[in-house]
Amino acid sequence: MHQPPLFREDRTDILHDLMRAHPFATLVAYAGGILSADHIPLVLHEDAAEQGILRGHIAAGNPLRDAAKGGLDVLAIFQGPQAYITPSWYATKAEHGKVVPTWNYAVVQAHGRLVLRDDPAWLMAHLNSLTNQHEGARTAPWAVADAPADFIARQLKGLIGFEITLTSLDGKWKVSQNRTEADRAGVVAGLRDAGAGRNEAMADLVARAKT
Repeated sequence: MHQPPLFREDRTDILHDLMRAHPFATLVAYAGGILSADHIPLVLHEDAAEQGILRGHIAAGNPLRDAAKGGLDVLAIFQGPQAYITPSWYATKAEHGKVVPTWNYAVVQAHGRLVLRDDPAWLMAHLNSLTNQHEGARTAPWAVADAPADFIARQLKGLIGFEITLTSLDGKWKVSQNRTEADRAGVVAGLRDAGAGRNEAMADLVARAKT
């Protein structure tokens, strides 16, 4: 990933925050001469290793299962807020007109070693963790134990777990740090006026950006 210093984000807590807030990752692997990408919800266990460990599961028939036997280096991409930025929001447009559109975004690339976990107890613990993470805030949260035990047992036979011990995290926060204070204020106002969740989230990142 191209990393201009102005856009680099290397604070682990900030990177972990994005990974937790946007857990549906793109998992990229290269094995057997083939580049593959799977789209998988991952659970971050930040205290399990220096940079954290990601845990997930795939269908037993996924080719990644055979490719990962013995371990496999992978890349997990977590896409945070993103938004189109029109030059009409820049104060400098009225001053000299030398402005062009761009795209703001925040992303984390997590590198690590994937190891399969073909163990029903491990898999059940992971599924409980994944479910609790996404159900916990609901008024009437669903739990794995709500389903019949024999049904869950059959479901488990079609899955295999994995964990990725992270070796590096690369964060890129392209959030108008290269613009003037007046331009950034215009971007924040424009995004908030446009509304919608992702625009509001990007407006918050621009407002808090390091310059």
